[in-house]
Amino acid sequence: MKKILILALSLIIGQTALAQNTKADVEALERKRFAAQVSKDFDFLEKVFADDLVYTHSSGKQDNKQAYIQSIRDGKSVYDKIDVDEIIVRDYGKTAVVNGKVTITQGTASGKPTILPLRYTVVYNKNGKKGWQLNTWQSLKLVN
Repeated sequence: MKKILILALSLIIGQTALAQNTKADVEALERKRFAAQVSKDFDFLEKVFADDLVYTHSSGKQDNKQAYIQSIRDGKSVYDKIDVDEIIVRDYGKTAVVNGKVTITQGTASGKPTILPLRYTVVYNKNGKKGWQLNTWQSLKLVN
């Protein structure tokens, strides 16, 4: 009986530790992704975005993986700076849902930056070969 209790407790502690690791890993990945969007690290973006990515901009426009990455290449999606204001990760095993808040600074032709505060939801799925991949992004502009 004592061995069963110890085993059960070990499993509970192990699962809690894994959940905490998932949350930390996904949060770190989110921060790296934002940095990659600013620095135009296309290799990283190709790896982190799932092939079936649905990227819904705050305007309502949707892109797939190829179209979204191309929009960054072409200067249609511009990120001079992304400040992370909040990241909350919920772990569901092989899926993680992130709710967050960011402030995006975008340059303009006039030289006056556009400040875009967003609340967003992201869904990551764990792919055995590729690790955590972002499948869904959806954002909403916040009123200043």
